[in-house]
Amino acid sequence: MQGKTLTKPAAKSIEPEPSVYIGIDVCKDWLDVYVHPQGHEFRVANNKSGHQQLNRKLKAFSPERIVMEATGKFHRAAQRAMHNAGFAVCIINPYRSRKFADVLGQLAKTDRIDARVLALFGELLKPEITPPPCETLLQLGELASARRAMIEQQTRLANQLGSTESMSVRKKLRAQKKMLERHIKKIDEEMKALIKTDEVLKRRAEILRSIPGIGLVTSNNLLALMSELGQCSRQQIGALAGLVPMNWDSGKMRGKRMIKGGRQHVRDALYMAAVTASRCNPDLKDFYQRLTNPQKGESKKSKVALVAVMRKLLVLANALIRDDRLWSARAPEQAT
Repeated sequence: MQGKTLTKPAAKSIEPEPSVYIGIDVCKDWLDVYVHPQGHEFRVANNKSGHQQLNRKLKAFSPERIVMEATGKFHRAAQRAMHNAGFAVCIINPYRSRKFADVLGQLAKTDRIDARVLALFGELLKPEITPPPCETLLQLGELASARRAMIEQQTRLANQLGSTESMSVRKKLRAQKKMLERHIKKIDEEMKALIKTDEVLKRRAEILRSIPGIGLVTSNNLLALMSELGQCSRQQIGALAGLVPMNWDSGKMRGKRMIKGGRQHVRDALYMAAVTASRCNPDLKDFYQRLTNPQKGESKKSKVALVAVMRKLLVLANALIRDDRLWSARAPEQAT
């Protein structure tokens, strides 16, 4: 009787578990959570106990990324709680997630749908992890926001004063305008004092103020609104502020290059600094005159040239903070 040859059964290939991506839609009272690709969804309260419950649930999934939209102050506590628990949290611009939903053909919009879109955004685009800002930067940002609101209100009062004939009304408008001036001055002092409490911000402020054209107000706003200074390339920092001209071409058509997107408030802060720098900063003054004088080079409109000066100022500030050195009229000697 012939013996049968025994063969070992083929080993089953073990497929790796798919990476988990979580989208969280944020509102004032609760957080809607979607787990992809499992399709699991749930809701927790947007408060301290809800954040603790959220962290316990998230541990079971070991997510690669958690994606949330920037929603003013409502996402901050949840972001900090998850970050402290060791999760990779990404904060994205709501405009990007809405455009992504359009690409997916997702026209309907609810909290649950938005959470799912954010999870898919995390899987397909792998956004960068966003660590929560320090408390000093948060306070600085809120002071800068309050100052902008007061400046806008001051402008409206000035316009109203110009069109009002009643002496009684004009008197009250002037009183409001003077009160706003006092509040704006007080905010500038508070921002300056707050920056002095943080050694890193204090050094950055010193570097920024050393650049001819950048004064106290511009320095304070750049510190509050551009925490990425010193950490990006010249192209990246310009794009963040919306100061890089974008192509607008199609086929044989060559469209006009123009700035687009970015942080409007940063551009507002840099505008007056660029006006000053184009007059008193020797390098930027020559650069501005070369752009606007047809005899010295390519002739451009003054506002277009000022945008170029704004970009130069920001790139210069980024380089100086990166190298941790003050501005100097002479370039530092290269090491041999």
